Amino acid sequence: MTHDEMRDLCDGEVGVAIHTISIDPGMSGWITDKRSYLPPVKPGGVMRAFGVGEVTESKSDQFDVGEWVTGFTGVQTHGVYRAKNLRKIDTSLAPSNKFLSGLGMTGYTGYFGMSDLGRPKEGETVVVSAASGAVGSIAAQVAKGAGARVVGIAGGPKKCAYLLDELGLDKAIDYKAGNVGEALAQACPDEIDLYFDNVGGETLEAVLGLMKYRGRIVVCGGISQYGDFAGARGPANFMSVVTHSLTIRGYTMRDYMHRVPEALEWLVPAWKDGRLKMREHVVEGIENFPDAYEMIFRGENHGKLLLKVGDTR
Repeated sequence: MTHDEMRDLCDGEVGVAIHTISIDPGMSGWITDKRSYLPPVKPGGVMRAFGVGEVTESKSDQFDVGEWVTGFTGVQTHGVYRAKNLRKIDTSLAPSNKFLSGLGMTGYTGYFGMSDLGRPKEGETVVVSAASGAVGSIAAQVAKGAGARVVGIAGGPKKCAYLLDELGLDKAIDYKAGNVGEALAQACPDEIDLYFDNVGGETLEAVLGLMKYRGRIVVCGGISQYGDFAGARGPANFMSVVTHSLTIRGYTMRDYMHRVPEALEWLVPAWKDGRLKMREHVVEGIENFPDAYEMIFRGENHGKLLLKVGDTR
């Protein structure tokens, strides 16, 4: 951890006191040289991260001191940013941390991936992996709201109980408790219409063997493969894509940034009236970033993992 003085602002810039940082599995991809949707973080640079904070200085007509913003703030307590790279948030609508979870990038990701790409229909069987996580929980609730029968996959009895008791899903599968393929076959006797994939690997392989003819797969992430981006491999039964005329579509939020207001129009009212549940797991202290980051890959967080580095509103 380093300690540097804040530099003076140039025209069009703002100084921000960061209050909360988002810890995301995608950070693994941001530090590799493998071709991706963003350039890699250079050695010695500030680690890329989404954050929320309060404007403390401004040389921009876009923001005033005291306003709250979100964007790629990096893992730091204070920073200077081009105003055009930040977005204003309204803390009268919700606490600032919500704009890093269900009302932030993870919420938008789950919402668009399920509603725009998955397009679940009433009565369909939808399976969501990492369903208790920040993105998966939103996607699962969007599918449930569309009238689908939703099966969530999560790790451990507490997370599975959350899927059933809090989110109202129809079935929950504990991938730590036994054979996922066998459990899926029992939970989905009429096969799977739509799969929202957050993990890849063996889970994707098991799902492919149970997909309905002309089924859809939306690929949001592949956390089981993040330890070796360069060596990541597809499922052994990939020919199911051909034999069952499956559609597979991957995406990132880069595809949807221009539609963020559309997501908020659904997410904010749904959260306020109780249709949408969000859960955060907060770790305090920027010095605990390395441990918090590792928590994701050990499956120890329950909900959107956030790192609190300042006073929050």
